[in-house]
Amino acid sequence: MENMPKQDDTPASTTISFLNCIDLSTPDVQQSVSLLKQACLDCGFFYVTNHGISQEFMEEVFSQSKKFFELPLSEKMKVLRNEKHRGYTPVLDELLDPDNQIHGDYKEGYYIGVEVPEDDPEADKPFYGPNVWPADGILPGWRQTMEKFHQQALGVARAVARIIALALDLEADFFDKPEMLGHPIAVMRLLHYAGQISDPSKGLYGAGAHSDYGLITLLATDDVYGLQV
Repeated sequence: MENMPKQDDTPASTTISFLNCIDLSTPDVQQSVSLLKQACLDCGFFYVTNHGISQEFMEEVFSQSKKFFELPLSEKMKVLRNEKHRGYTPVLDELLDPDNQIHGDYKEGYYIGVEVPEDDPEADKPFYGPNVWPADGILPGWRQTMEKFHQQALGVARAVARIIALALDLEADFFDKPEMLGHPIAVMRLLHYAGQISDPSKGLYGAGAHSDYGLITLLATDDVYGLQV
């Protein structure tokens, strides 16, 4: 999910394409399968509607995310990303397109994964283990909000994966296997863009061009546009 600063409303020269909408509440599964398949073969993006996460809760998640990124850098550095790839990543820390960027992205982030206790046998695996959290005295209720959102978003991912499976002529529960979404890594990232406007001619990017890893990427954005597909 992404928080972005307000930018100049001056119209840019862009080509606008309309994305297919996948309604997770519709009983017409075949229509959803057809729309998703077309979207995946076309641009690889689509909207998901009626996913079951309330607008009120989404606003709370964005509000809590904003509160974290507004903390002093010294406080955010206390939860710096660890060897399990959980926690805070500062501005310029990530470089996604080294061939075209002069330095890292003008964004900061926070990684959250499935909570696995340190004494769990799975905790020895890469990308598994406990999360790191801001102190509750600094951000009361922050952890609870993010854990709840992580679980709800994972539920949406599983619902979308079932439609993908049908579009591939597989059984609907194909991706529910333990090695897939039954026991997933499922990383959630909070993102905040620092306000530096991208300038490709100078090698400056809010987020460099890239392809995501994993089966599905769900993007929840605020009311500031900025994603380029």
